[in-house]
Amino acid sequence: MKLVVVSAGLSAPSSTRLLADRLAAATRGHVDARTEVIELRELATEIAQHLVTGFPPARLAAALDAVAAADGLIAVTPVFAASYSGLFKSFFDLIDKDALTGKPVLLGATGGTARHSLVTEHAMRPLFTHLRALVLPTAVYAASEDWGGEGLERRIARAGAELARFAAPAAEAAAPDLGTAAAIAPRSLTGAVTSVDPADGFTVVPFEQRLAALRAG
Repeated sequence: MKLVVVSAGLSAPSSTRLLADRLAAATRGHVDARTEVIELRELATEIAQHLVTGFPPARLAAALDAVAAADGLIAVTPVFAASYSGLFKSFFDLIDKDALTGKPVLLGATGGTARHSLVTEHAMRPLFTHLRALVLPTAVYAASEDWGGEGLERRIARAGAELARFAAPAAEAAAPDLGTAAAIAPRSLTGAVTSVDPADGFTVVPFEQRLAALRAG
């Protein structure tokens, strides 16, 4: 499996790259993957040239080809003005309109405060949905105070397992233990989505019975 990681961090080192690396490591924990990291800050000049001239320099062309050829994609951006960075958007503006069709994409973002935690939903998810990518259910946002916390590590682990499941379905046979971080929420005996795994055993209470209990109370 070929895994491509796009990081739009502007500094070195950066929390954006750190999150990208941890998401990649979480994915490789479930599937054997060759990983290529694309640092957009190193391609900023080439991206601007391509936007103006319409012709990508060699390094940028190789990066665009790598994204198109990936089995799975991790895309991580810092938050600027409550959205993804201009560098991040400029790069994906150059992607061929069909390059991401059906491709599993794991979204990540970093910011200084938890107030921007919905950036993955109101900005990033619509962008990749427009590109017809298969955007994974779990996106990971890391604020400054999240680093070192168990909550962030759990989200990273879940997201990595989801990407492994979608990008390499055959990998389940080689690495069957994906733990509780299944890509698709388990369903109850009635078919409804639930956070409880039916394999663990539980009792389904009919809605009419619940309603009767409420009336009696």
